[in-house]
Amino acid sequence: MTKNKNSVQGLIGLERFTRFGVKTDKAEIAFFSVEPTNISVLSAANIDVKIHHLMMLLSTIPDLEILALDSCECFDSNKMYVKKRLQTEQNEAVRKLLQADYDFLDEIQLEMSSARQFVFALRFKREKYEQIFNTINRVDKAISEHGFAARRMSKSDIKRMLALYFGTSISGDEIPDIEGETEFDLEAKTNEN
Repeated sequence: MTKNKNSVQGLIGLERFTRFGVKTDKAEIAFFSVEPTNISVLSAANIDVKIHHLMMLLSTIPDLEILALDSCECFDSNKMYVKKRLQTEQNEAVRKLLQADYDFLDEIQLEMSSARQFVFALRFKREKYEQIFNTINRVDKAISEHGFAARRMSKSDIKRMLALYFGTSISGDEIPDIEGETEFDLEAKTNEN
């Protein structure tokens, strides 16, 4: 048991994926991916309406949590490191390479700066399967009725979100359920025995 608590999964409290989302040591969490609205093209009146709809949704479902995440990895720490190296590097050839790296990271970050992911999260402490199912359906309907396009996140969507959050994937590539499973042909191993 001690070994499990010392793993990353144990330290952040993740126990397992469930049919509805993620089970942690404190709750089960269901996630809804919300399609973002480009408010830069909306009039002030339409922005007010969107804000009002969000306020109404949150008053209807007060336990609904909102997450605003980057939908791709942030490069700020890498850029700071390269910038420090640029200030101290004496070799001109290395300085040119460092500047090229910095410019590349800056370009990538600019391209991805508007890539945001918005998520509604709902926690369940001790509810039974049927209660969770009914609540998720009610919340899904309320989200839609208040003018938001959202869908419940699948296991692979949640894994992608966690990979980006914890910095294990730059682009949110699919992470296998078992680390290293792609490196072995398990079927061939069982046939050898």
